[in-house]
Amino acid sequence: MAALRLGKNRDARRAAPALLAVVIATLVMVPVLGQQADTPERTEIWDPEPEIVDPGSADTAPSDAIVLFDGADLSAWQSLGGGDARWRVENGAMTAFADAGDIATRQGFADIQLHLEWRTPVEVVGDGQGRGNSGVFLMQRYEVQVLDSYDNRTYANGQAASIYKQHIPLVNASRGPGEWQSYDIIFRPPHFAADGSVAHPAVLTVLHNGVLVQDHAVLRGPTVYIGDPAYETHGEREPIQLQDHGNPVSYRNIWVRNLQPR
Repeated sequence: MAALRLGKNRDARRAAPALLAVVIATLVMVPVLGQQADTPERTEIWDPEPEIVDPGSADTAPSDAIVLFDGADLSAWQSLGGGDARWRVENGAMTAFADAGDIATRQGFADIQLHLEWRTPVEVVGDGQGRGNSGVFLMQRYEVQVLDSYDNRTYANGQAASIYKQHIPLVNASRGPGEWQSYDIIFRPPHFAADGSVAHPAVLTVLHNGVLVQDHAVLRGPTVYIGDPAYETHGEREPIQLQDHGNPVSYRNIWVRNLQPR
Protein backbone atom coordinates (compact mmCIF):
# COMPACT_ATOMS: atom_id res chain seq x y z
CA MET A 1 0.00 0.00 0.00
CA ALA A 2 2.86 2.38 0.84
CA ALA A 3 4.41 1.74 -2.54
CA LEU A 4 1.09 2.42 -4.21
CA ARG A 5 0.63 5.74 -2.36
CA LEU A 6 4.18 6.71 -3.23
CA GLY A 7 3.47 6.07 -6.89
CA LYS A 8 0.30 8.17 -6.78
CA ASN A 9 2.13 11.07 -5.11
CA ARG A 10 4.88 10.89 -7.71
CA ASP A 11 2.26 11.02 -10.52
CA ALA A 12 0.54 14.01 -8.88
CA ARG A 13 3.83 15.88 -8.63
CA ARG A 14 4.49 15.22 -12.29
CA ALA A 15 0.97 16.42 -13.27
CA ALA A 16 1.08 19.66 -11.23
CA PRO A 17 3.29 21.68 -13.59
CA ALA A 18 1.15 20.71 -16.56
CA LEU A 19 -2.02 21.68 -14.69
CA LEU A 20 -0.46 25.01 -13.67
CA ALA A 21 0.48 25.72 -17.30
CA VAL A 22 -3.13 25.10 -18.37
CA VAL A 23 -4.43 27.52 -15.71
CA ILE A 24 -1.94 30.25 -16.71
CA ALA A 25 -2.74 29.83 -20.39
CA THR A 26 -6.45 30.16 -19.63
CA LEU A 27 -5.92 33.36 -17.65
CA VAL A 28 -3.78 34.84 -20.41
CA MET A 29 -6.30 33.96 -23.09
CA VAL A 30 -9.27 35.62 -21.34
CA PRO A 31 -8.30 39.24 -22.16
CA VAL A 32 -7.12 38.20 -25.60
CA LEU A 33 -10.48 36.63 -26.32
CA GLY A 34 -12.15 39.76 -24.94
CA GLN A 35 -10.18 41.93 -27.36
CA GLN A 36 -11.13 39.71 -30.23
CA ALA A 37 -14.78 40.09 -29.26
CA ASP A 38 -14.56 43.93 -29.25
CA THR A 39 -15.67 45.87 -32.33
CA PRO A 40 -14.68 49.21 -33.88
CA GLU A 41 -18.29 50.31 -33.62
CA ARG A 42 -18.04 50.41 -29.81
CA THR A 43 -15.90 53.56 -29.98
CA GLU A 44 -17.77 55.29 -32.81
CA ILE A 45 -19.87 58.37 -31.94
CA TRP A 46 -22.65 59.15 -34.42
CA ASP A 47 -24.75 61.64 -32.48
CA PRO A 48 -24.81 64.54 -32.14
CA GLU A 49 -23.57 65.44 -35.62
CA PRO A 50 -21.58 68.70 -35.99
CA GLU A 51 -23.53 71.51 -37.61
CA ILE A 52 -22.76 72.03 -41.29
CA VAL A 53 -21.09 75.39 -41.98
CA ASP A 54 -20.18 76.66 -45.43
CA PRO A 55 -16.61 77.94 -44.90
CA GLY A 56 -16.93 80.60 -47.58
CA SER A 57 -14.00 81.74 -49.70
CA ALA A 58 -11.02 84.00 -49.17
CA ASP A 59 -13.32 87.01 -49.67
CA THR A 60 -16.50 85.79 -47.97
CA ALA A 61 -17.40 84.86 -44.41
CA PRO A 62 -18.49 81.43 -43.18
CA SER A 63 -22.23 80.86 -43.30
CA ASP A 64 -22.64 81.13 -39.51
CA ALA A 65 -20.60 84.32 -39.18
CA ILE A 66 -21.79 87.82 -38.32
CA VAL A 67 -20.38 90.18 -40.94
CA LEU A 68 -19.10 93.36 -39.31
CA PHE A 69 -17.72 94.98 -42.44
CA ASP A 70 -18.04 93.82 -46.05
CA GLY A 71 -16.75 96.96 -47.71
CA ALA A 72 -20.14 98.63 -48.10
CA ASP A 73 -20.85 100.68 -44.97
CA LEU A 74 -20.21 101.12 -41.25
CA SER A 75 -23.70 100.22 -40.05
CA ALA A 76 -22.32 97.65 -37.59
CA TRP A 77 -20.06 100.28 -35.95
CA GLN A 78 -20.38 103.45 -33.95
CA SER A 79 -18.12 106.11 -32.48
CA LEU A 80 -17.08 105.57 -28.87
CA GLY A 81 -19.05 108.60 -27.75
CA GLY A 82 -22.11 107.37 -29.61
CA GLY A 83 -23.37 108.24 -33.05
CA ASP A 84 -22.23 107.00 -36.42
CA ALA A 85 -18.67 105.85 -36.99
CA ARG A 86 -16.66 108.52 -38.80
CA TRP A 87 -14.03 106.42 -40.58
CA ARG A 88 -13.74 106.80 -44.35
CA VAL A 89 -15.17 103.99 -46.54
CA GLU A 90 -13.77 103.64 -50.05
CA ASN A 91 -12.62 100.86 -52.38
CA GLY A 92 -14.03 98.17 -50.08
CA ALA A 93 -12.04 99.30 -47.04
CA MET A 94 -12.56 101.54 -44.05
CA THR A 95 -9.76 103.82 -42.95
CA ALA A 96 -9.06 105.87 -39.86
CA PHE A 97 -8.11 109.47 -40.51
CA ALA A 98 -7.06 112.42 -38.38
CA ASP A 99 -9.31 112.85 -35.35
CA ALA A 100 -11.84 110.28 -36.57
CA GLY A 101 -11.64 108.54 -33.20
CA ASP A 102 -11.93 104.91 -32.18
CA ILE A 103 -14.93 102.90 -33.34
CA ALA A 104 -16.71 99.97 -31.70
CA THR A 105 -19.27 97.41 -32.76
CA ARG A 106 -22.87 98.15 -31.85
CA GLN A 107 -23.16 94.54 -30.70
CA GLY A 108 -21.38 92.92 -27.76
CA PHE A 109 -19.50 89.61 -27.95
CA ALA A 110 -17.99 87.04 -25.59
CA ASP A 111 -16.29 83.84 -26.85
CA ILE A 112 -15.49 84.47 -30.50
CA GLN A 113 -13.50 83.68 -33.60
CA LEU A 114 -12.65 87.01 -35.24
CA HIS A 115 -11.26 87.50 -38.74
CA LEU A 116 -10.12 90.83 -40.11
CA GLU A 117 -7.70 92.17 -42.69
CA TRP A 118 -5.68 95.35 -42.23
CA ARG A 119 -3.20 97.49 -44.13
CA THR A 120 -0.72 100.13 -43.04
CA PRO A 121 0.06 103.04 -45.39
CA VAL A 122 2.24 102.33 -48.40
CA GLU A 123 4.08 105.57 -47.71
CA VAL A 124 6.28 105.01 -44.68
CA VAL A 125 6.09 107.88 -42.21
CA GLY A 126 7.77 107.72 -38.82
CA ASP A 127 9.21 104.71 -37.05
CA GLY A 128 8.64 102.51 -34.02
CA GLN A 129 5.19 103.04 -32.52
CA GLY A 130 4.55 105.98 -34.84
CA ARG A 131 4.41 103.86 -37.99
CA GLY A 132 1.05 102.37 -39.00
CA ASN A 133 -0.25 102.11 -35.44
CA SER A 134 -3.73 100.85 -34.60
CA GLY A 135 -5.18 98.05 -32.49
CA VAL A 136 -7.95 95.50 -32.11
CA PHE A 137 -9.52 95.57 -28.65
CA LEU A 138 -11.56 92.53 -27.61
CA MET A 139 -14.28 93.56 -25.17
CA GLN A 140 -12.83 97.08 -25.56
CA ARG A 141 -10.06 96.05 -23.13
CA TYR A 142 -7.73 93.37 -24.44
CA GLU A 143 -5.58 94.59 -27.34
CA VAL A 144 -3.94 92.77 -30.21
CA GLN A 145 -1.54 95.36 -31.62
CA VAL A 146 -1.67 96.53 -35.23
CA LEU A 147 1.57 98.09 -36.43
CA ASP A 148 3.85 98.27 -39.45
CA SER A 149 6.48 95.89 -38.08
CA TYR A 150 8.21 95.24 -41.40
CA ASP A 151 11.82 96.33 -40.90
CA ASN A 152 10.66 98.57 -38.05
CA ARG A 153 12.18 97.92 -34.64
CA THR A 154 10.19 98.69 -31.50
CA TYR A 155 9.72 97.03 -28.11
CA ALA A 156 8.84 93.38 -28.77
CA ASN A 157 5.67 93.34 -26.69
CA GLY A 158 4.39 96.30 -28.69
CA GLN A 159 5.04 95.15 -32.25
CA ALA A 160 2.43 93.79 -34.65
CA ALA A 161 0.51 90.76 -33.31
CA SER A 162 1.70 91.33 -29.76
CA ILE A 163 -0.87 91.26 -26.99
CA TYR A 164 0.10 94.78 -26.12
CA LYS A 165 2.55 95.06 -23.22
CA GLN A 166 1.87 91.43 -22.20
CA HIS A 167 2.82 88.79 -24.80
CA ILE A 168 5.49 88.97 -27.51
CA PRO A 169 4.44 87.26 -30.78
CA LEU A 170 6.14 83.93 -31.41
CA VAL A 171 7.45 85.23 -34.75
CA ASN A 172 7.23 88.41 -36.83
CA ALA A 173 5.03 87.42 -39.78
CA SER A 174 4.57 90.97 -41.08
CA ARG A 175 4.15 91.89 -44.72
CA GLY A 176 5.47 95.13 -46.15
CA PRO A 177 3.86 98.58 -45.98
CA GLY A 178 0.73 98.88 -48.12
CA GLU A 179 0.16 95.11 -48.28
CA TRP A 180 -3.01 93.57 -46.88
CA GLN A 181 -2.47 91.41 -43.80
CA SER A 182 -4.84 89.22 -41.80
CA TYR A 183 -5.54 88.37 -38.18
CA ASP A 184 -7.51 85.31 -37.12
CA ILE A 185 -8.19 85.60 -33.41
CA ILE A 186 -9.73 83.12 -30.98
CA PHE A 187 -10.77 84.94 -27.82
CA ARG A 188 -11.96 83.42 -24.58
CA PRO A 189 -13.08 86.10 -22.11
CA PRO A 190 -12.37 86.04 -18.39
CA HIS A 191 -14.90 84.61 -15.98
CA PHE A 192 -15.37 86.23 -12.60
CA ALA A 193 -16.47 84.63 -9.34
CA ALA A 194 -19.29 86.09 -7.28
CA ASP A 195 -16.80 88.03 -5.13
CA GLY A 196 -15.22 89.63 -8.21
CA SER A 197 -12.11 87.48 -8.23
CA VAL A 198 -10.91 85.91 -11.48
CA ALA A 199 -12.19 82.35 -11.84
CA HIS A 200 -10.67 81.99 -15.33
CA PRO A 201 -8.43 84.59 -17.01
CA ALA A 202 -8.89 85.69 -20.61
CA VAL A 203 -7.08 83.63 -23.28
CA LEU A 204 -6.05 84.64 -26.80
CA THR A 205 -4.84 82.65 -29.80
CA VAL A 206 -3.77 84.65 -32.86
CA LEU A 207 -2.72 83.78 -36.40
CA HIS A 208 -1.00 86.56 -38.33
CA ASN A 209 -1.12 86.01 -42.09
CA GLY A 210 -1.91 82.37 -41.37
CA VAL A 211 1.07 81.97 -39.01
CA LEU A 212 0.53 81.10 -35.34
CA VAL A 213 1.89 83.99 -33.28
CA GLN A 214 -0.04 83.71 -29.98
CA ASP A 215 -0.70 80.21 -28.72
CA HIS A 216 -3.35 80.14 -25.98
CA ALA A 217 -1.79 83.18 -24.33
CA VAL A 218 -3.16 83.82 -20.85
CA LEU A 219 -3.82 87.50 -20.12
CA ARG A 220 -2.91 89.12 -16.82
CA GLY A 221 -5.65 91.71 -17.23
CA PRO A 222 -6.77 94.40 -19.67
CA THR A 223 -4.33 96.41 -21.78
CA VAL A 224 -2.63 99.31 -20.02
CA TYR A 225 0.02 101.65 -21.39
CA ILE A 226 1.67 102.40 -18.05
CA GLY A 227 1.90 100.02 -15.10
CA ASP A 228 0.80 96.44 -14.59
CA PRO A 229 -2.52 95.02 -15.80
CA ALA A 230 -5.16 94.07 -13.24
CA TYR A 231 -8.58 92.58 -13.86
CA GLU A 232 -11.78 94.42 -13.03
CA THR A 233 -15.20 92.86 -13.43
CA HIS A 234 -17.11 93.77 -16.58
CA GLY A 235 -20.04 92.59 -18.67
CA GLU A 236 -20.25 89.12 -20.15
CA ARG A 237 -20.63 90.54 -23.67
CA GLU A 238 -18.78 93.67 -24.77
CA PRO A 239 -18.06 95.36 -28.14
CA ILE A 240 -15.01 94.94 -30.35
CA GLN A 241 -13.09 98.19 -30.74
CA LEU A 242 -10.72 99.42 -33.46
CA GLN A 243 -8.20 102.07 -32.53
CA ASP A 244 -7.53 105.36 -34.26
CA HIS A 245 -3.92 106.07 -33.27
CA GLY A 246 -3.44 108.94 -35.70
CA ASN A 247 -2.23 106.78 -38.59
CA PRO A 248 -4.37 106.04 -41.70
CA VAL A 249 -4.66 102.28 -41.13
CA SER A 250 -7.31 100.48 -43.20
CA TYR A 251 -9.49 97.44 -42.47
CA ARG A 252 -11.65 95.15 -44.61
CA ASN A 253 -13.41 91.76 -44.59
CA ILE A 254 -14.28 91.70 -40.88
CA TRP A 255 -16.46 88.92 -39.53
CA VAL A 256 -17.00 87.13 -36.23
CA ARG A 257 -18.33 83.73 -35.17
CA ASN A 258 -19.82 83.20 -31.73
CA LEU A 259 -18.27 80.19 -29.99
CA GLN A 260 -19.62 77.99 -27.24
CA PRO A 261 -18.17 79.06 -23.86
CA ARG A 262 -15.38 76.95 -22.44
